[in-house]
Amino acid sequence: MQKSPTTSPFTVVIPARMASSRLPNKPLADIAGLPMVVRVAQRAAQSQAKQVVVAADDARIVQACQLHGVTALLTRQDHLSGSDRLAEACQLLGLGSDDVVVNVQGDEPLIRPELIDEVAFLLTQRPEASMSTAAHTIGSLQEFMNPNVVKLVMDARQMALYFSRAPIPWWRDGSSDGSMQTLPHPAPLRHIGIYAYRSGFLSLFPNLLPAPLETMESLEQLRALWHGHGIAVHLTDQAPGPGVDTPEDLERVRQLLS
Repeated sequence: MQKSPTTSPFTVVIPARMASSRLPNKPLADIAGLPMVVRVAQRAAQSQAKQVVVAADDARIVQACQLHGVTALLTRQDHLSGSDRLAEACQLLGLGSDDVVVNVQGDEPLIRPELIDEVAFLLTQRPEASMSTAAHTIGSLQEFMNPNVVKLVMDARQMALYFSRAPIPWWRDGSSDGSMQTLPHPAPLRHIGIYAYRSGFLSLFPNLLPAPLETMESLEQLRALWHGHGIAVHLTDQAPGPGVDTPEDLERVRQLLS
């Protein structure tokens, strides 16, 4: 197993909300005897984080976390996004503006603790970046063409240029009749939905006007790029474990952890 980098102290915050159109009460879904959000927090606790906190919109989530020894905060129910919830959690925790916060999604019970460390470490090494995230290479044309798979392109410094649901970069010479026949070379990149921020940027982010590109693609990270904030990208050779968005995803993860 690859050894995680040693990094400065950081906090993991896991936003969790009960409302989910495809999987009601998703944070409390049972996975091998534990609520999913507790599973995520336990994985995150294996990282080098100095603290792991669930930021919940419902007292039932807080109670479930406390029952299993997981720190949880009750945040407002009217937040429009997970980053808004993170910003409130940073205020409640009294974090300083330079403190690093890693946003771990509450539906990633198989997240690698090493990936959390790597994304946090990258941000500490890139003072010109407001955020950091992760990506891995795409191995199939089907995945590349899937609009539910978010792709990204980078510059020479491994800073994100753009994120899209469309297949980017589009290989002109690998397409005919408007359809891609084979994967571009070098291989395109799939975005992994984990982010590290500095607490001060998180307090600023909810006040930035939503970007037209963000609205069009339904990708919140495009707001940061639109307003000139850099996003550093960690490249990993390991694809993430499956997340949980649907009942079918939940059953798949249950089988893996049973």
